Amino acid sequence: MSGSVQRFEDLIVWQKAHRLMLDTYKFSELLPKEERYGRCHQVRRSVSSTPSNIAEGFGRYHFQENIQFSRQARGSLEETVNHIIAARDLNQAPEDICNGLLKQCDEVRILLNSYIKSLKESKRLNNSIT
Repeated sequence: MSGSVQRFEDLIVWQKAHRLMLDTYKFSELLPKEERYGRCHQVRRSVSSTPSNIAEGFGRYHFQENIQFSRQARGSLEETVNHIIAARDLNQAPEDICNGLLKQCDEVRILLNSYIKSLKESKRLNNSIT
């Protein structure tokens, strides 16, 4: 992490995950009424968990804990992808909107994997100094 990152809100990965969350909440409103307590609830829970875990990990101050929360964020992201694909394939939402969200998920996944890699490297460097 660079010296300019002082709060989790400064992390690009959190910013992109947060944007994905906002866009997915709007998307969930398009789902059929019979999915309001099913897929709608599940996709909102999983997409909210992604930036939440990034933020919680950032606040832990220990590399390994931050890595673990980032991995949980990645799992929640993949669950979100599953719900979006299901909604698309069941024709519960417009395909173009689903595909746009899936592109956002791909971007967050790439950033999250890079963030995890950076944390591992920082942990390794920190351990070699002490």
